[in-house]
This record gives sequence, C-alpha cells and structure tokens, in this order.
Amino acid sequence: MNVPGSKSVGMTIGSTKVEAWDNAKWTAALKAAGYSGTADKAKVNWFMTELMLVILVIYVTTVYGAIAAFLVEIVPNQDPLHLDVVAIPHWLVRRYVPLLATAIVAAPGDIYAGLWYPIGISVMTLAVGLIFLRDTKGVDITTSSGVSIQKA
Repeated sequence: MNVPGSKSVGMTIGSTKVEAWDNAKWTAALKAAGYSGTADKAKVNWFMTELMLVILVIYVTTVYGAIAAFLVEIVPNQDPLHLDVVAIPHWLVRRYVPLLATAIVAAPGDIYAGLWYPIGISVMTLAVGLIFLRDTKGVDITTSSGVSIQKA
C-alpha cells in the first residue's frame, strides 16, 4: 500500500505490483494470482449465507426499534419539529458515519482504525444518556416528553 496522503493508488497482488488505478492492469494481476471474475456458485454455502443475513437483519431491527421508541418518547407528538427530531439523527448516522469511518481508516492505513469512531460515539451516547435522560414511564407522551423546558 502507499503512504497516506500520496496521490497514487497501488497494491501488490501475488508477485505483481500494480501502481495507479488501471482496471486492465488490476484485472490482469488478479487473474494471474488465480482469482476468477465471479464466485463459484457450487462452493457457496447457501444455508449459512441466508442465516448470516437473517442474523444481520435481526441486529438492525433491534437497533432501529430501540432508536425509534426513544425518539418518539423524547419529543411530544404535537411539537412541529417532531418529525425533524426523528429524521435528522437517522440521516446523519446513515450519511456521515461510513464517510468518517472510511476517512479514519484511510489516514493511518489501518483497517481497524475506523472502528474507533462508532465505539467512541456509542460510549459518549451511553454517558450522556445515563446522566441526562429521565425515565418516561407513566408520562403521557402524546402531550409531554416528561422534560420541563423553561421558556424565556
């Protein structure tokens, strides 16, 4: 790999070193190293592939279910910004976390460095939640979020 900040892309595939991005050179180097253009469908374990996808879908639903319940409880339904409060965090996470994680990986060239951003945000969110959020059990969320706001 090249040094971060350099303008060219390069990689060693097998014994061939490919500099810059040239699709024909990369394809030739991959074929010379024994890689085929497509996966061998006879060697795919379809059951395990489907099982892994179902498990990933379950992970996503548990996360988004909790986030949706939290965001609905924190802002009353009558608030004109209700939908914005629900939509903006989803939009920011979907757009910027992958971008930032990729940048964090690209800077030092370490593939695991990008994990520090989501881990840091998760720890910070846990700390803020434990310190500032109150339980809304027994609060009518159609009229109030359970948080009193002082108006000036």
